[in-house]
Amino acid sequence: MLITQGLHRLVASLLLCAALLSCTPETTQPTVEAERSVDSAELASWQARAANVTIKRDTWGIPHIYGKTDADTVFGTLYAQAEDDFNRIEVNYLNAMGRLAEAEGDGELYRDLRMKLFIDPADMQAKYGQSPAWLKELMNAFADGLNYYLYTHPEITPRVITRFEPWMALTFSEGSIGGDIERVNLRELQDFYGDGDMVAQTIAVSDGEPRGSNGFAIAPSNTLNGNALLMINPHTSFFFRSELHMVSEEGLNAYGAVTWGQFFVYQGFSDKAGWMHTSSRADAIDTYLETITERDDGVYYAYDGGERKLRETILTLPYRSGDVLAERTFKVYHSHHGPIIRGEGDQWVSIKLMQEPIAALTQSYLRTKAAGHNEFYENMRLHTNSSNNTVYADAQGNIAYYHGNFIPRRDLSFDWNSPLDGSDPATEWQGLHTLEESITLLNPENGWIQNTNNWPFTAAGDFSPRAEDYPRYMANYVENPRGIHAVRVLKDKTDFTLDSLIEAAYDPALVAFDPLLPALLALGGDPALTRETREAIAHLEGWDTQFGLDSTQTSLAVYWGEELMRAARPLAAAQNSDIYDYLAGNITDEQRITALENAMATLTDGFGSWQVPWGEINRYQRNDGAIVQQFDDSKPSLPVAFASARWGSLASFGSRSYLGTNRLYGTSGNSFVAAVEFGEKVRAKAVTVGGLSSDPTSAHFDDQAALYTEGRFRDVLFYPEQVDANLERVYHPGE
Repeated sequence: MLITQGLHRLVASLLLCAALLSCTPETTQPTVEAERSVDSAELASWQARAANVTIKRDTWGIPHIYGKTDADTVFGTLYAQAEDDFNRIEVNYLNAMGRLAEAEGDGELYRDLRMKLFIDPADMQAKYGQSPAWLKELMNAFADGLNYYLYTHPEITPRVITRFEPWMALTFSEGSIGGDIERVNLRELQDFYGDGDMVAQTIAVSDGEPRGSNGFAIAPSNTLNGNALLMINPHTSFFFRSELHMVSEEGLNAYGAVTWGQFFVYQGFSDKAGWMHTSSRADAIDTYLETITERDDGVYYAYDGGERKLRETILTLPYRSGDVLAERTFKVYHSHHGPIIRGEGDQWVSIKLMQEPIAALTQSYLRTKAAGHNEFYENMRLHTNSSNNTVYADAQGNIAYYHGNFIPRRDLSFDWNSPLDGSDPATEWQGLHTLEESITLLNPENGWIQNTNNWPFTAAGDFSPRAEDYPRYMANYVENPRGIHAVRVLKDKTDFTLDSLIEAAYDPALVAFDPLLPALLALGGDPALTRETREAIAHLEGWDTQFGLDSTQTSLAVYWGEELMRAARPLAAAQNSDIYDYLAGNITDEQRITALENAMATLTDGFGSWQVPWGEINRYQRNDGAIVQQFDDSKPSLPVAFASARWGSLASFGSRSYLGTNRLYGTSGNSFVAAVEFGEKVRAKAVTVGGLSSDPTSAHFDDQAALYTEGRFRDVLFYPEQVDANLERVYHPGE
């Protein structure tokens, strides 16, 4: 297998490739795409490849892609994805390559600039040339699959990219909802490079939902059937990933969530193993304060008692202006740490983060072919899954946890959560921590593992890693309400099944209210309060702190909690305090009552009463295939019982009101969710938010909406006989 034959050699060679390629000069991306045409030889090649690929759409519209080789399957995978939502594929690559303004206009200029500080097409093309032959073949198939789709669908008009190139896959090599580069603040970037102009940036209003995911792994000792179980529950923007199945005669057999435009299952399973990624705050990124001296021949920065010259690059960024493309030119700077991203006082700030696209794409793909934990562990030695933790289970009965995967070794005398003195060589990274030095778990005695983007020190109850055994920068997140909730539903249970694991993952408790409510309830007898306020407190006194469609207490508590958080958030930030710690220890009685009365007023204004069933407020609505939905209270929508992760809801539904709406509409949270059992045969149940297709006229636009909103799952069709018994369509790409 590829993972055993070439992985060790590849890890060694990648370090040399990185050293050689880091010297590639930056260039700008051409603004005019090649004409959308192909020659006869290329077309014949695509058609020959398509003949080796069979796509079987099941009754849910989910594509099961079968190819003779892995490259055949990749070709078919991109073709099938494009059938379901070409727009999202193109937008993902426009964003990844820093070309979004070519479609959206100057509001995306600084988002493009942020990407261009790190992503240079000439550099990526060189890296493509240095890639192993097998990876090149997959990248070629990726581009061919998309180009063949465009050729066979002339009615589709791309907004910018009329032809995909193989190297483009390296610009989008890890499927997280927010990659490392997105940690650079756009407003600060504009303040630094904007020359005083004020381009109206396209920055979405946040729903306040904690981004991340849940991953649970259950050992055979804690399951009814003696098989390991895995709960895959990514919390992302809705419709951010597709659901599909990739199978080849070379051993590929992976099912799960694939970020639009990528050719690997990002969160999913094979018949041998499963993997779930949760967002991590293991420290993989550092910023440096650079002391600047400007001279006639350039800009210099202090380093090690002397000076070095900043690298200056001219970037020309095209952007859509009406029906034509205009250009904006920027002079950008890099120190040896990385690009300059903002100013701080009289110093400039650079950022250092992982930039290893070949290794990242290699790791993302080869993990899907791991036959068991030993191969999965060796794959983790590539150390490029920089923004994620990983929860793992397999058919051999193993469960495992990896906290981060790219963790630089650092001098512990520095505060690595603050900008560092860029002139001090002691602040340089000292290589990477090995897997053996990192926070990991393998088959803990308690028989379960959980991560909810929280710290790893409760991941396995009493058998969790200990904070004192690791550098502080390995685990920057604290405990969160979902973590507390996860431990409650996983501990002391030894008869888990697929169904009971799903039940645990949708447990209705909102544990964040447990420490908040008693202080409010204690005020219920205060005669200084209005009668209605006392009634509201009494109304909450009988609440079991569980969400429910008919629960009016859920509505009141959530609106009260939102008001509390709105008041406390800036105060907690000023004290550098965790918001939950601040709410538990610093809120005054006056603030509690004010927040309650504001919540009552908001509910009454919007719904005529402060006693409104939660299901009347919290809704799922999808009106069209647009990436950004326009919500409307007058249009059909479905009630959703589960609530925001900020209140400890394991089933996350991030919702808020919009201009012109009183109801709250969800746009993030549970997306593709799957529970997997590994036995002699793999068995799984899953649900995808809404439906697989972005076409409102398709039956698969909303055929899973009722399942999703009610927390019901369908059986995953994994084996050929299961797929064939539930077929909607069978075809080759291009037919």
